[in-house]
Amino acid sequence: MYKIEYSKTAIKKLNKIPKNLVKRIQNKLTEIAQNPYRENPNLKKLVGREGYRLRIGDWRIIYEINNDRIVILVLYQIRLISHTKRY
Repeated sequence: MYKIEYSKTAIKKLNKIPKNLVKRIQNKLTEIAQNPYRENPNLKKLVGREGYRLRIGDWRIIYEINNDRIVILVLYQIRLISHTKRY
């Protein structure tokens, strides 16, 4: 199993989000740590650099795999704006 490490930026973001979401993120990361190369529809390899992007709801987690470690670099939230047409 791979060891999970967090960047300072990721730790700051984790401290600001709700605890239930932190638990959900940690559960997904634990699954990935068991086999980081397993097929996952919510996981994409980054283009133009090393690393991966994991989708958990409207949150994205950017991480790299270094030897036997998974380093969580950034967590961010996608805010989708719905546009409704009025006629």
